[in-house]
Amino acid sequence: MNDMIQTAGHSDQGRVFELAAELFAVLATPMRLRVLSSLCEREKSVNELLAEIDTTQPNLSQHLAVLFRTGVLAKRKEGTQVIYRVQSEKAVALCRSVCTQIAIELDEPGTMAEGQSLTPRLHEGST
Repeated sequence: MNDMIQTAGHSDQGRVFELAAELFAVLATPMRLRVLSSLCEREKSVNELLAEIDTTQPNLSQHLAVLFRTGVLAKRKEGTQVIYRVQSEKAVALCRSVCTQIAIELDEPGTMAEGQSLTPRLHEGST
């Protein structure tokens, strides 16, 4: 892991891990991943998001607020509607990479070499 952060000074390594953990905590909720997935193609209003994501308006608003506060999403008002869009393309790329790999593992169980899977729980008991 230290190889990944060699460009950071020794005293900055702790901060790198703290910030990475904060980002992972923001993205660690399935609902927030659904929101990001929905907004990948284009910006959408809260009503459009509600039509696509099975949740309540208060729950969606709570998750949108977290994603906005942390800079993952941006928003604008259009009349009475609030329109959300992806602000952090890198956060979306990270989510897309992980979710794509997990989808492959679900679709093609047993194709990953031992220790290479992102979803080791899927492989428990298969040995």
